[in-house]
Amino acid sequence: MAKRQLKLGCVISNVTGMHIASWLHPHAERFAGIDIKVFARTAQRAEAAKFDLLFLADQLAVAYSSNLDTMSRISPSVLLEPLTLLSALAMVTERVGLVASATTTYNEPYHLARFFASLDHISAGRAGWNVVTSVNQDEAFNFHRDAHVAHSDRYERAREALEVVQGLWDSWDDDAFVYDKGKARVFEPEKLHYLNHKGPLFSVKGPLNIPRTPQGQPVIIQSGSSEPGMELGAETAEIIFTAQHQMEEGKRFYAEVKSRLAKFGRTPDQLLIMPGIVPIVGRTKQEAKDQYDRLQESIHPDVGLEALSTVLGGVDLRNYPLDGPLPEIGESNAYKSRRDLFVNMARKENLTIRQLYQRVAGARGHRTVWGDAGDIADYMEEWLVNEAADGFNVLSPYMPDALDGFIELVIPELRRRGIFRTEYEGKTLRENLGLKRPPSRYSKAG
Repeated sequence: MAKRQLKLGCVISNVTGMHIASWLHPHAERFAGIDIKVFARTAQRAEAAKFDLLFLADQLAVAYSSNLDTMSRISPSVLLEPLTLLSALAMVTERVGLVASATTTYNEPYHLARFFASLDHISAGRAGWNVVTSVNQDEAFNFHRDAHVAHSDRYERAREALEVVQGLWDSWDDDAFVYDKGKARVFEPEKLHYLNHKGPLFSVKGPLNIPRTPQGQPVIIQSGSSEPGMELGAETAEIIFTAQHQMEEGKRFYAEVKSRLAKFGRTPDQLLIMPGIVPIVGRTKQEAKDQYDRLQESIHPDVGLEALSTVLGGVDLRNYPLDGPLPEIGESNAYKSRRDLFVNMARKENLTIRQLYQRVAGARGHRTVWGDAGDIADYMEEWLVNEAADGFNVLSPYMPDALDGFIELVIPELRRRGIFRTEYEGKTLRENLGLKRPPSRYSKAG
């Protein structure tokens, strides 16, 4: 029996790296977050290594904006708009998937449908949408609101918005456009479908003003690990990007989400679970440990405290001793699963506030793994074999060195073990992920 193959995403939202102090690394490039040449080089490097996809996160407000001095010490404060950026990267790549986060909280479904359908056409079938609900509470103030939308309401909006978006993507049959000059007809009228959606939150007539895309529909990714997030993921997602620290936790999450698929008429092979991993690889364990220690020592205390405060929902920790325990933390209207992860971590491991913010600032909730190539490959293979993951989203702690190290040292080791590809299986993101092209809801065979 052939071995299961890892799926790998390359997260490049911040091209200085995932670690909050990555921009201080000697090899980090200034202004990298707005330099298309830096993004292009990174994308081409990831494609040469045969990553399944590039992943760009996004926010619709400046992060860490509650304290101006602290914000000035964090990179990046600014981000290129991801759909625009990925459209540019589509012109310098051919096979690697192009995935962006876009919130349903402060976007209209018609816009989202059009953005991602456009990207799928531009990239010849490589687009993916990470369906997110906004956790940055400052986004509300940029969209005519005095307060952030409640957590439960955000998920209800996400569910209906996704329903509308996927309905709009089926506006035209695959063969609707004939461009028949002899009959003076551009498309067959019976192959156009009006959505006429009327729901609690949205009223959308349609059709979408873009033909059905090369993939039928862009790949759907979902990042929430809360109860509503797991339910939405089981119902709609084709990839879940999650944060799990221990393999037993990963196995429970994996089994729980996949067990929910049947009630939505889905099978386990229709959903891939891809936790985030922050790998620090050296030619020796000590070299990797030294890299990790240098990054951790670079975290400014104000920056670490602000990062921790953010994931805990804006809790003010400035009056508590850094080397004392985490105080009692109330519920949050921002992060849910990520907040719970860190609170539980602090209680279980008796971490001080300083130790906890070092965990946050280093990986933003994902698992940091350091060691030589064999150590990193062991970790990834163990999760794959034990059904705690179908693959990983790789969040390089600093760029470009850490990504280069992963590509040059870990990728060959994964291939030696027979658990990662040497060539792409197809041309579209769906083909490379092993996901079927969905038929139109209006298809007689669908």
